[in-house]
Amino acid sequence: MAENQPQNFVNHARFDPLFHFFLLPVFALGLVLSLVHFFAHLSEGSFRDDFHAALIILLAVALVVLVLKTRLYALKVQDRVIRLEERLRLTQLLPEPLRSRIPELTEDQLIGLRFASDAEVPKLVERTLNEKLSRKQIKQAIVNWRPDYWRV
Repeated sequence: MAENQPQNFVNHARFDPLFHFFLLPVFALGLVLSLVHFFAHLSEGSFRDDFHAALIILLAVALVVLVLKTRLYALKVQDRVIRLEERLRLTQLLPEPLRSRIPELTEDQLIGLRFASDAEVPKLVERTLNEKLSRKQIKQAIVNWRPDYWRV
């Protein structure tokens, strides 16, 4: 997504081309091909050949798990930073009755609120707390989108 394109609910999701369109497909293909190789040669080969093919499958599975876990770790750290940033931001923007209710917001709700403009945050937080809005519902309710171009 272009850095200067205005964000909204429809276009805020982001793909990392090297991860989504290179690493993931390459490692998934490696896993699929190792499975195909194993089952295609299962009855033909010796125990040693089958054992090596099984080890290749194990290695392929481990690599796929490694790639996925590495991505998930980065996303989890990002979510923790967003949670901290939003709590600080809400402390500055909310009037006292709502400020004392910040701990009631879930991590998902805080992550959804990060896209709301400063002007609409108080009413959206109040609505979120009263109606128990989900991350998606919060994002859909935002009128003035505050872009986040630094996401992983």
